[in-house]
Amino acid sequence: MALTKLKRRKRIKMRIRKHVSGTGERPRMTVFRSNREMYVQLVDDLNGRTLVAASSLKKDEETADKINKIEQAKQVGKLIAEKSLEKGIANVVFDRNGYLYHGRVKALADAAREGGLKF
Repeated sequence: MALTKLKRRKRIKMRIRKHVSGTGERPRMTVFRSNREMYVQLVDDLNGRTLVAASSLKKDEETADKINKIEQAKQVGKLIAEKSLEKGIANVVFDRNGYLYHGRVKALADAAREGGLKF
């Protein structure tokens, strides 16, 4: 029997998490995407704390209908880069969380790199 989409993603996620771990100096940048929104966090796995978080939930209501999901992801990438640089975090480990590095995930990562994050 074939795997469902969620089981497949969970298997990929566990395979990635075996190798990717964040520290206080170089936290793990984890991405979650729902059908509507995009969320990203910088996590210190050694202490079990979220250092910085950003999402696409806070949008202008006028532009919410006019912006597509790729542009939303780019805005979230820029926002996480700004917030992390304010906290003094420049280097991160990217955790795509089982999603393919394509589309919204790639757009978020590219925008975060342009914003000044190194990974």
